[in-house]
Amino acid sequence: MERDGLVLRQQFIEIPPKVEYSLTEGAIQLKKILQDLRDW
Repeated sequence: MERDGLVLRQQFIEIPPKVEYSLTEGAIQLKKILQDLRDW
C-alpha cells in the first residue's frame, strides 16, 4: 500500500525501533468511496 501511495511510513531511529503509518490524502478519498459502495 505504501508503494501504491495509500500509506505513508515514517521510521524513527531509536531504541527500540519505532515505525508509524498514516493514510495519504488519496487513501482518505478512497476510504470515502469504499464506504459509499458499502452503504449502497
